[in-house]
Amino acid sequence: MAVHLPTIKQLQYLIALHEHGHFGRAAEHCFVTQSTLSAGIRELETLLGTVLVERTRRVVRFTPLGEKIAAQARDVLRETQALAGLAAAEGKPLSGDLRLGVIPTIAPFLLPRVLPHLRQRYPDLRLFLREETSQASCEALHRGQLDCVLLALPFPCGDVDHVELFADRLFIAYPKGEAPDLKSIPPRLIEEGRLLMLEDGHCLKDHALAACNRPEIRASATMMATSLHTLVELVDNGLGLTFIPEMALSAGIIEHTDIEARPLESDHGTRAIALAWRRGSPRHEEFTMLGGALAELAGELVEAQ
Repeated sequence: MAVHLPTIKQLQYLIALHEHGHFGRAAEHCFVTQSTLSAGIRELETLLGTVLVERTRRVVRFTPLGEKIAAQARDVLRETQALAGLAAAEGKPLSGDLRLGVIPTIAPFLLPRVLPHLRQRYPDLRLFLREETSQASCEALHRGQLDCVLLALPFPCGDVDHVELFADRLFIAYPKGEAPDLKSIPPRLIEEGRLLMLEDGHCLKDHALAACNRPEIRASATMMATSLHTLVELVDNGLGLTFIPEMALSAGIIEHTDIEARPLESDHGTRAIALAWRRGSPRHEEFTMLGGALAELAGELVEAQ
């Protein structure tokens, strides 16, 4: 008796629908028409002899079995991608496609400075970049949607290997004339009632709070923003003070402003910039090489300043 197995494409359609909860958005994600995606999922249901998705005009709801099969499908796709990665790892290192996740407090300050040099070194490497918060990037990594992630540690990213690239000091940014006359700022001098911070989900916020060791600051922040650039504009207009990492300062984030920045005086006043990937990945050596190249390029930029 012939056994017909689900196709990779059908599993991709199912996972996309599970993630987006909408046929149209799932189809856009898969670069197919909505009718093609819907037909593919119906074919999968027919093949398995069960309903995976309850369809109504307003809601897409997965059945209990559909939830289990979607979770298993992610594992299947991840292992399929690992097979392709194994073949790539045996070929020319750092060539072909590589899906890299980068967090927002790193991407605009580091990537424009290192990527041109990285392309010169590895012209056959095709990078596909995805900017997301640490949590979203780590989830995408374990779902197999990303190959590796550029993030700041410490952060609970799950079962990963990583290589640290460099340490990134934290600074306090003040409006003109408000910075204390000190070379560095001890946490006790931070006015929590004037503090502006990134919203939850950005690990820079957690790193800064951990470095200060002042739990009351979390509840006292007067505003939460979605980007460092927004915070800089607010500080420059005298609306408060905020934390800024050194890499953002080196990239010129406070140029053409009246902001004054001082390093945070703390035993934990740095975050570790790292490249992380799934533990056991067949591309372990390749990602280690990539991390080394990024660390070297970042170091050259610092020396050139």
